[in-house]
Amino acid sequence: MDEKIKLGISSCLLGNPVRYDGGHKLDRTLRDTLGSFVEWVPVCPEVECGLPVPREAMCLVGDPESPRLVTDKTGVDHTDRMQKWISERLDDLEKEELCGFVFKSLSPSSGMQEVKVYPRAGHPGGRGSGLFARAFMEHFPLMPVEDEDRLNDAGLRENFIKRVFVYSSLYTTPGVE
Repeated sequence: MDEKIKLGISSCLLGNPVRYDGGHKLDRTLRDTLGSFVEWVPVCPEVECGLPVPREAMCLVGDPESPRLVTDKTGVDHTDRMQKWISERLDDLEKEELCGFVFKSLSPSSGMQEVKVYPRAGHPGGRGSGLFARAFMEHFPLMPVEDEDRLNDAGLRENFIKRVFVYSSLYTTPGVE
């Protein structure tokens, strides 16, 4: 194989200090083991849309089908800023010829599923997907996606890797549309 398969990944999983508290969520298995076979394309929605590190923690608020991205303490709504960035970034990611994506579980921007969505006040009112993860999965409905927690399961990890290779053979072969 001449070129490595490209996979998108939440930047914090590669050890980049982009989280709200200035930390990261390095996943050594992804970075060191799977990273030997793929080319990672890191994405951090919060930093790339212009939010600083460190920053106030955020959560999803409102309807789980169309939640708002709001800071925890001051209630600043970053939804419109994030949605504008998402639209532009998805166009850029089309050009990357990704064959899969690994999201950061439970993140209000990058969580694939089971992200807490709060009513205007109080305890979580439901569960949904992070804003970027939801838009990504809608934009690339056939592309294999997983989150790092689910990839700790050997069966799910094997299935994801198989799907990535099948996707790569179907969608990155020259002359195939």
